[in-house]
Amino acid sequence: MVVEYTGLNIREIGEMEIDEYLYYFRDAFIHSMNQTEEGRKYLENAYYYKQTKPDRARLREKFGKK
Repeated sequence: MVVEYTGLNIREIGEMEIDEYLYYFRDAFIHSMNQTEEGRKYLENAYYYKQTKPDRARLREKFGKK
């Protein structure tokens, strides 16, 4: 996936530092997921699962202020 995304050859990928490789892997994965509607839904859900604080403005908009 990283080879296709970056255009680098496998040797160049193998010589990367691990943090640089993981950065490109993450970007390649996100790029791949954005190609389909199902993938975009997956990324949206992943974003929501990662959130730790409530979106108070959206909650007030939906349920009203109490």
